[in-house]
Amino acid sequence: MDGEYRLSVRGEAPTTVEAPFEDVTRGVLNAVQEAQELRGRELLDGERILTPQSGDRGVDTYLSTSSAGGGLQMMVSGVVKTMTAESAQRAALGAGAIVMDVMATNDGRKPHERIARLRALRPDMILMAGGTDGGDVKHVVEMAELVAAAAPRPRLGHSYRLPIIFAGNRDAQEHVRKSLEAGAELHLVENIRPDMNTENLMPARLEIQDLFMLHVMQQAPGYDKLSSWTDSPIMPTPAAVGSMMQTVARREGINVVGVDIGGATTDVFSVFGGVFNRTVSANLGMSYSVSNVLVDAGPENVLRWLPFSLPSQVLSDRIRNKMIRPTTIPQTLEDLIIEQAIAREALRLAFEQHKSLAVGLKGIQQQRTIDQAFEQTLTGETLVDMMALDLIIGSGGVLSHAPRRQQSALMMIDAFMPEGVTRLAVDSIFMMPQLGVLAAVHEEAAMQVFWRDCLIPLGTCIAPRGSAKPGDRCLTVELNGTAHDIAFGDVLRLELPEGRTATARIAPARGFDVGPGRGEKREALVHGGVVGLIIDCRGRPLSLPASAEARTAALTRLYRCLDIYPG
Repeated sequence: MDGEYRLSVRGEAPTTVEAPFEDVTRGVLNAVQEAQELRGRELLDGERILTPQSGDRGVDTYLSTSSAGGGLQMMVSGVVKTMTAESAQRAALGAGAIVMDVMATNDGRKPHERIARLRALRPDMILMAGGTDGGDVKHVVEMAELVAAAAPRPRLGHSYRLPIIFAGNRDAQEHVRKSLEAGAELHLVENIRPDMNTENLMPARLEIQDLFMLHVMQQAPGYDKLSSWTDSPIMPTPAAVGSMMQTVARREGINVVGVDIGGATTDVFSVFGGVFNRTVSANLGMSYSVSNVLVDAGPENVLRWLPFSLPSQVLSDRIRNKMIRPTTIPQTLEDLIIEQAIAREALRLAFEQHKSLAVGLKGIQQQRTIDQAFEQTLTGETLVDMMALDLIIGSGGVLSHAPRRQQSALMMIDAFMPEGVTRLAVDSIFMMPQLGVLAAVHEEAAMQVFWRDCLIPLGTCIAPRGSAKPGDRCLTVELNGTAHDIAFGDVLRLELPEGRTATARIAPARGFDVGPGRGEKREALVHGGVVGLIIDCRGRPLSLPASAEARTAALTRLYRCLDIYPG
């Protein structure tokens, strides 16, 4: 299209993995049929996708991602919880897995408790780590013997042997083989922690993805047929999103955070300094696990986002109703405000978990210096540097389909608390998985479609770090020749249309930092969007008024200023 790659049409169809169809290809064909009708181009020959294209028939390439089977569910283990077990957890999360439990010799559980837990979990596979190459093998072997004694059964039945990946001390491989090979399908890969100063995650991640496709995905009816259609290996959906995030960060030379908030889980992705991390909060979602959000956050943290009074018991009842009727959507404005308040807390909690795990990966993606990891664990530092963050991407129904785009922007600002100058965007049609697998075969096409058709730019957020008394001068922003003074506690929205950029001259008051240091001026290129430029002077860390009356008044002013809700 005019020398550019663009999204032409998109077709959607319900999944057909379950009865009465029990064939994933039926849903694929239904979606392709819709795309064929919308495009007016023949894409199917009966029940076969036409590849390669010939004239005005067919397509050059067919690619696929999949999350059939409920995604990859794993258990990981290591010798020391904060070292090899933590490394194994990062390897599994980065491969697109949901980590059901993390076991270690020092996790506080007795052997019989670990065995009972292993038998109850029924994971898709197990990743075992432990020990440095050449080190003591005793504790590694003990963990292997414990897994063998538990004889855990796979989630998807008895049609295949449970895959176990061992990525620990190479000197323990033969001992582990003797313990586990008879009862499981054992795979040996390079040590996740070959020495005390190195972390090597990539071999384990690649093995996890290969085994997921080989074992778990093949349990989905019709998977073999679908695999025969594709021109590239089918990629797990979370791994494809992560691949696209890494491609964007590398191509643009930026730091990125992405989030996908669903009904049962919330996935957070980040790329800082070229280092990729992913976490999945399996108990934080907007429908099936919405009650967990209330329990983990506490009613007071949800209620603090409401511009009206609501008894905590009424809030609990509404949230439980949502959980038992997960497909319902808000029917009133009050329902919508409550749902978006819950979303803020789900996003906040998932991001806190992400920051706690995205630590220490200095340098290239596969390696980090453990000396630095110890320092960061002790000081609470994380790779996620909000002042260095360039772009936040939101996806999932509550963000992508919010009635007003400024609602999505404010939910992400309140939950993530960006600092300095940060762009905001949403993936309105959840196209990043497809673009992630496309990037593996045609990166330029994936990038052009990503920026032109996938993302909806919301605009830019300017938020200084610091605190002061309400009403004190916070900063001055000069944009397009006009200066705007903003007091601490206030939020200002300026128009900056999508596709436009401008240079903002930012002069913070003494004690506030927008990047260069406290009180230091900064010039920054800001990008427009459907919301525009949001200057958030509520301080970092974000602090809402303590009294309910003052908080309600502040929220009412904020929502009116940004035109968040009607009326």
